[in-house]
Amino acid sequence: MTQHTTDTTGVTANREPISTPLQTSVSGFPRIGAHRELKRVIERYWKGECSIEEVRSQAQKLRRTHWQLQVDAGIDFIPSNDFSLYDQVLDTAVLLNAVPQRYAQLQFEQPEDTYFAVARGYQGAHGDIAALPMKKWFTTNYHYIVPEIESVDQIAVTGTKPFDEFIEAKNLGITTKPVLIGPFTFLKLARDAQNQPLSYDERTLAAFVKSYVEIIARFQELGAPWVQLDEPWLAHGVDEADLNALRSIYEQIVRNKGAVKVLVNTYFGHIADSYKTLVQLGIDGIGLDFVEGRQDNLDILQQVGIPQSVTLFAGVVSGRNIWRNNYELTLGVVDQLRDITQRSHANLVIATGCSLLHVPYTVELETQLDAEITQHFAFAQEKLGELVQLGRLATLPAEDREKDSEYRANRSLHSGNRVATDEQIRGQVQQLDDSDFVRLTHRQERLEIQQQEFNLPLLPTTTIGSFPQTAQVRKVRAQYRKHELTDEQYTQFIHQQIDEVIAHQERIGLDVLVHGEFERNDMVEYFGQHLNGYVFTQFAWVQSYGTRCVKPPVIYGDVSRREPITVAWSEYAQAQTKKIVKGMLTGPVTILNWSWPREDIAQREQALQIGLAIRDEVLDLQKHGIRIIQIDEAALREKLPLRRSQWHGEYLDWAIAAFRLVHSKVDPTTQIHTHMCYSEFNDIIEDIDAMDADVISFEASRGELVVLDAIVQSDFHTQVGPGVYDIHSPRVPSVDELAQRIRTIVSRIDSSQVWVNPDCGLKTRGNQETWPALEHMVEAAVQVRQELQNSGK
Repeated sequence: MTQHTTDTTGVTANREPISTPLQTSVSGFPRIGAHRELKRVIERYWKGECSIEEVRSQAQKLRRTHWQLQVDAGIDFIPSNDFSLYDQVLDTAVLLNAVPQRYAQLQFEQPEDTYFAVARGYQGAHGDIAALPMKKWFTTNYHYIVPEIESVDQIAVTGTKPFDEFIEAKNLGITTKPVLIGPFTFLKLARDAQNQPLSYDERTLAAFVKSYVEIIARFQELGAPWVQLDEPWLAHGVDEADLNALRSIYEQIVRNKGAVKVLVNTYFGHIADSYKTLVQLGIDGIGLDFVEGRQDNLDILQQVGIPQSVTLFAGVVSGRNIWRNNYELTLGVVDQLRDITQRSHANLVIATGCSLLHVPYTVELETQLDAEITQHFAFAQEKLGELVQLGRLATLPAEDREKDSEYRANRSLHSGNRVATDEQIRGQVQQLDDSDFVRLTHRQERLEIQQQEFNLPLLPTTTIGSFPQTAQVRKVRAQYRKHELTDEQYTQFIHQQIDEVIAHQERIGLDVLVHGEFERNDMVEYFGQHLNGYVFTQFAWVQSYGTRCVKPPVIYGDVSRREPITVAWSEYAQAQTKKIVKGMLTGPVTILNWSWPREDIAQREQALQIGLAIRDEVLDLQKHGIRIIQIDEAALREKLPLRRSQWHGEYLDWAIAAFRLVHSKVDPTTQIHTHMCYSEFNDIIEDIDAMDADVISFEASRGELVVLDAIVQSDFHTQVGPGVYDIHSPRVPSVDELAQRIRTIVSRIDSSQVWVNPDCGLKTRGNQETWPALEHMVEAAVQVRQELQNSGK
């Protein structure tokens, strides 16, 4: 909590009593900087172009800037320890000594080098080691490093990062609210050395309790008024065993917390099934999400109430979208919360629904978009202002709100229709019937037709699509975007890149080739640029993992295909080789999930609009001789509701339908591939099979191929390409390593059903890593293929 917090008595010297604004709290702020300064300095360090001192200095500058922004905006509860060089879950693992010993054995001089080795692997003078697994953070496109705990006996507070950053802020005159991943959520996210969930046994719970009690005691020594423990796992829903573990952990933390106030913060949904337990534990603050879990959280509050001793941190400003908050609607919720807390004599603080990590930095940088558009946007910096304005407006009488200029301007912004509708595309969506979602030829029959058509070998090899985007490629694309190159010059350059990559793939022996995607800046933004209904930002970057940032396009109106998108590039590539070249598309659900979606119409309708546009592209590719078409749905799992009861009705029913819409009209001789990455697929494997693709590839190497169990158990019919190596790591796997991985796959799945490919696209890697890794992959596939043939399998 900042030292400049408003006086809560509501009285100013020599004046009449005034209404004191509600206090405000932020759960976290973007780390990367307005111009991705953190990304740039860390990647320079990895390349040996700067020192670790420069990384530390830049990180400190960013923290100072972010704290000061919140001070200047008037935020009361400002977070610290929300900053990270790579990932906050990994930071927690380091803090708790929950890092496997094999990384310490690399014996780096700088602790950051060990930290980065855990996150992205290492191959060099200190050794050769793979990274820990990486998974999606709940329903976001952020990825966290999955902690591996070799023994619970190793759990102990050995790191100092949260304490150092609290002191750093305090030395600037800012008393912050330290934020940590809570013990229950960390326990649920972590895995043991056999990649199994941790148990709730007494030793495990005692180890976590001891460490968190020690952390809070240290913050008491440093003078922290509050500590925020994030427990988003509670939004998944809990059973009695979970509740017992939650009680066991927090009863002891509360008993030993001293003068520090503990805030248990939840987000990404409601916690109706754990709320009663939480409020009985004696915690000082509870954070509830009234953006994504609004009605259920309101209902449980009305039913149970809130203890007088508890402060409710109400998440009313979204940390997940870019649209201006609708003050009239939000204040309606806040008014209900004020009634509830006033009846209980409890305190109310309004907050962000989750960390602002998941939104861009500031709208101020978007100078090329029309003000008519940007007036509807609120990024992280603007959301600070919204919080403060809501805190002020919340305590005004209704008649004074109506007179308030900011309230009236906001209501005007949200009145009426923002954009004109496209009645033609809306009509097409309305006219869809069951036949539009069904491919007439059965999958097994298609498989036999395609085997005769393509005559591919056992264990066919391919890649996921993209090849390294070199500095030269990015430079030429930028020149073309600035009109410094003619269409002819640009086309000639891309053709040259395609020529080289096709020839290189042929040399190393890949069976199914790709054109490399050199024309694409991003797998979603590129498609959006050829669709009606999209607008694009310049600097609205969001962290996806580590230093990887994405700039999602904005769906601003109804979506339709304006022109062919990939046809010319795919057709040119296919003309350069006798081997099959895959057409490469992004699927409708991923385009939706990796865009900033509209909030004025349902996501189902947006997905079907996009699906119709991509269907046009699929049929155009087929017409131009492209016989294998990959329609990536990398983000299918991402927006799956946390609670299983909502999976189908609220999401999967329309998401799977949108994908089927895209390919339902193709010929049986056209083979449809799809790709998914960095999510847990085991529990939706039957739904993935229902997408009715011919081949699916997915991330598997970091997950230790655990998805194979689900494939075997579910009688999966789609051909599969479990990724055999991790492209998010710079290390080059050996032939022996890859051959053994392929052997593991074919020991579980019929070899006639298996494709061999990397985990994901290769655009973020360098050529010096990409080609040796692919050569090893092809050599390993050929080796195992020969072994199978020799054994008669």
